[in-house]
Amino acid sequence: MNMRLVLQSALALGLATGMAVAQAQTTPIKFQLDWRFEGPAALFLTPVAKGYFKSAGLDVTVDAGNGSGGAVTRVASGTYDIGFADLAALMEFHANNPDAPNKPVAIMMVYNNTPASVMALKKSGITKPADLVGKKLGAPVFDAGRRAFPIFQKANGIGAVNWTAMDPPLRETMLARGDVDAITGFTFTSLLNLEARGVKAEDVVVLPYADYGVKLYGNVIIATPKIIRENPAAVKAFLAAFTKGAKDVVAKPEAAIADVKARDGIINTTLETRRLKLAIDTVINSPDARAEGFGQINPGRLALMASQVSDAFATKTRVNPDAVWNGSFLPPKAELNSVLPAPKK
Repeated sequence: MNMRLVLQSALALGLATGMAVAQAQTTPIKFQLDWRFEGPAALFLTPVAKGYFKSAGLDVTVDAGNGSGGAVTRVASGTYDIGFADLAALMEFHANNPDAPNKPVAIMMVYNNTPASVMALKKSGITKPADLVGKKLGAPVFDAGRRAFPIFQKANGIGAVNWTAMDPPLRETMLARGDVDAITGFTFTSLLNLEARGVKAEDVVVLPYADYGVKLYGNVIIATPKIIRENPAAVKAFLAAFTKGAKDVVAKPEAAIADVKARDGIINTTLETRRLKLAIDTVINSPDARAEGFGQINPGRLALMASQVSDAFATKTRVNPDAVWNGSFLPPKAELNSVLPAPKK
């Protein structure tokens, strides 16, 4: 073999090895959102757009979702590695599927308070939880606020109410038309959807669960046991890159909306900026989040929620709080807490 062939072979081998190393350093991650590409999706789309995941050796693809229940089952099926879902939906899945081989685990708290609330029009005369007795409430059957309503009901001593089910796009329309007296939903979703249907914000009564004795946690980042077991470094890297992106989003929500617009060109930039800011102010940078620390949980509060979900959702088995939460991959507390700005004076 002549020297030229030896050099060519060595070069080819070197290139192949280099490519293999580069490939080995990039871990593909399929990520499932809980909902459509709306304002709050910036929390995940911004770290993608800014290359934070890429710098951490991850190739993250973010897909829109159609509800927390779907996000949990898709991660449980292994179709997605990591996802974003309501903690109550995750708890329900665990308790109703005790023998499921691949139950997702919550690895980071994002919405420290549930964004769920009851919303009514002022003209209905509803001003407080007690006014809901005997009224017609509307929500999709899988809505997180509707599922958790028995907890809100018990906390406020509310008597029987009447439920009407509908598809998500009809919820706010039916309230605006007067077909139902009140609805449940995420405040930052329904309030702005009502405005889009011509209802003024000052004409809406909002009863946030968090303000009426319901200390449920909201959305968490969830992961498959498989990726936790087989690639814990990737899980840790994901949370570190996400934290970096979340800090940017909380600091400059207006700029972050451009990353959502890049994924869904038909969004209303003004509306989605307001939606994101509302989410930040009510459930991300809330007093509870500042007290417990961004991304973190209070074990006592988690245990109480597990018990409340077991009762309200009438699960097959009791929710085990230790089985649904794994905080061992979180970045250092100082890094996490830098995401939340000091409260405005």
